[in-house]
Amino acid sequence: MYREDEMVVCPGLLVIGDEILSGRRTDAHLSHVIQRLNGRGMALAWARFVGDDAAELIRHFTQTLAEGRPVFCFGGIGGTPDDRTRQSLAQAAGVPLIRHPEAVREIESRFGAEAWPLRVIMADWPQGSDRIPNPVNRIPGFHFRGHYALPGFPELAWPMLDWVLERYFPTIRIPESLRCLRIEGVAESRVIAPMQRVLERFPGIRCASLPKLGADAHILLSVRGRGLEVDAAFEALGTALRADGIAWRVWADR
Repeated sequence: MYREDEMVVCPGLLVIGDEILSGRRTDAHLSHVIQRLNGRGMALAWARFVGDDAAELIRHFTQTLAEGRPVFCFGGIGGTPDDRTRQSLAQAAGVPLIRHPEAVREIESRFGAEAWPLRVIMADWPQGSDRIPNPVNRIPGFHFRGHYALPGFPELAWPMLDWVLERYFPTIRIPESLRCLRIEGVAESRVIAPMQRVLERFPGIRCASLPKLGADAHILLSVRGRGLEVDAAFEALGTALRADGIAWRVWADR
């Protein structure tokens, strides 16, 4: 379904928790992950927000495990009854939860005797999982079959995300660049044919139209991609528009 290189550099994002869907907390992970990935020449393939319902989590994990794409998961790995990421991922994969000895040692180092009998539950991971170290409070996350399970709290999760990126995504591609132009007084239907001609010539480029209605009606056309091909495609788009009698100007708002 996907090229292997595309899957590696275009992971998915799963933000888990009823508090996000109810509005009691505002998600901060999406914008942060986009920024961190962009700096490595990577981009999100998709982002989903899911509550704490076990059946819903199992359904999503069944899909993502079958897809084979890396997935960053934030939330649901604590020890309270509403934290169901660990159990749901294991059930979707058809494996048991196993108490990971390294995770137990980290939790014991953090809490001492108070780690037992409840806090060590956070060391119960899907069989075959490995540890993601937590430099802030030592309670680790885990990764399993390309799923990187991190806490929901940004102050804990983001240093752990950086560790994952450095360790498991070492190859940094040329970051994407974006070039835009602005068109006024033209119906969007008129830019479709020029866009199609550019996409046929540059299949590795993405070309998008963003119209705005109202008193300041206009269309922003963007060309996104990597390397010198972006400039070549942008020049080709401008030429195609002029050939169809459409005036435009370069737009710097990116």
